[in-house]
Amino acid sequence: MDKRKIILSALGILLIVAAFFGAKLIIDSNVKKKPPVTKTVKSVFIDTVQNQKVPIVVPANGNITALHRMELYSEVQGIFRYSSEDFRPGQKFRKGQVLLSIDSEEYKASVQSAKSELYNNITSIMPDLRLDYPDAFGKWETYLKNFDINKSVPKLPETTSQQEQYFITGRGIVSAYYRVKNLEERLGKYSIVAPYNGILTEALVNKGTLIRPGQKLGEFIDPSVYELEVSIAKKFGDLLEIGKKVKLTNLEGSKSYEGTVSRINGKVNAETQSIKVFIKVQNSDLSEGMYLEAKLDAKDEENAIEIPRELLVERSKVFVVQDSTLNLVNVEPVYFTNNTVIIKGLENGTKILSANVPGAYSGMLVKIEGQKDLLKKDRS
Repeated sequence: MDKRKIILSALGILLIVAAFFGAKLIIDSNVKKKPPVTKTVKSVFIDTVQNQKVPIVVPANGNITALHRMELYSEVQGIFRYSSEDFRPGQKFRKGQVLLSIDSEEYKASVQSAKSELYNNITSIMPDLRLDYPDAFGKWETYLKNFDINKSVPKLPETTSQQEQYFITGRGIVSAYYRVKNLEERLGKYSIVAPYNGILTEALVNKGTLIRPGQKLGEFIDPSVYELEVSIAKKFGDLLEIGKKVKLTNLEGSKSYEGTVSRINGKVNAETQSIKVFIKVQNSDLSEGMYLEAKLDAKDEENAIEIPRELLVERSKVFVVQDSTLNLVNVEPVYFTNNTVIIKGLENGTKILSANVPGAYSGMLVKIEGQKDLLKKDRS
């Protein structure tokens, strides 16, 4: 091999070696060193668990209705002639006042005619009674003397023998008497009298209107006593008692009232598994149809605490702080409200998060910033 080829081979090897070390130098110069890992410690607020007796309050709401309500319907026909007061919505009536009176002169005349006929029938049998039943004559004579055609027909005298009864019945006295009583009963339907002090909430007719049988005339209520109908879960139905006091508030929450559980329906709604509870309330500020919210004290849960629902993770876990580290522990939810949940299963002295921590996870390092009460005083 000549000298020239040896020199060229040596130069090629040197170039390759130089290129290798140059490339390695460039690569090493581009490698960035990782910065040292710094651990982030978040500040948190905690509350120390102190188990106690927590009352379970069941919220419910609805519109109140008058406990004493009377829908006015006509059973007879005639012209609306008279009312003790103006027959208009909002008008108050005292007990015994005439709410509405229908013209009954024509029908009243037929009643008087039937009374006169009864009187004449009894008068016609008096001679026979004197002869055949002298012992009964005196009481029938007294009955005729006390008979007043302008008053309600008095009860017929009691018969003392079977023969007397056959005689009186056979002459049509008994049937005529009951015909009169039937007419008198119907005559009373021409006037509707207020059964209690109340107010007219609906008036569908005016004076002079022709009223027909079955026609609705209006609505009359007692504004002193109302009832609130609410639905609650069946599981709390057995815990409620008749006579239990209930706190009620208006829609704005500006006024509160005290009610009493008056009735509990024994039937369970098959679809919602709830029962109806009726709460009686009396207050002069209340009005028919007013919306009220009720808070029913169902029962007391022992060894439990109440926390905001936002602190509950996966519906059965909460974060607690142990040795400056977050841990996710299981709890037993007992009752959910709109904003809070009553839980059991935490020991006294456990440090529980009292405010949400964004991105919290089990094992996260934290620093306790301070104590913050997590119990809600105003549950809904």
